[in-house]
Amino acid sequence: MSPRFDAIGLVVSDMAASVAFYRRLGFAFPEGSEQEPHAEAELPGGLRLLLDTEDTVRSFHPEWRAPSGGSRAALALRCEGPEEVDAVFEELVGAGCRGELKPWDAFWGQRYAVVLDPDGNGVDLFAPPAE
Repeated sequence: MSPRFDAIGLVVSDMAASVAFYRRLGFAFPEGSEQEPHAEAELPGGLRLLLDTEDTVRSFHPEWRAPSGGSRAALALRCEGPEEVDAVFEELVGAGCRGELKPWDAFWGQRYAVVLDPDGNGVDLFAPPAE
């Protein structure tokens, strides 16, 4: 037996807000996902992004509590170039999302920025260094 990586799961406070946020980033959640306690978006390569409400998680894990003091997970999204990092960051912040780290030219060579999803999870936007 050999388990294989299949999905990334996030626990969300507000399903509608989370689905809207991730749709802005190109994740294809089915219509009606906003009202569901569990939602899935297919990712390239066969992976999935899973969203579950806090109530859903508590339905099978009653002692579960949301972490405090910051996020412990982040998603990283590769952009085509530095201009796309800047444009996506500005579009999300302009739509009311929280910008955690404005776009900058990181010392490791990438154009890099961080926005927060509705639950405070970091979503890193980056463009690879120019070749």
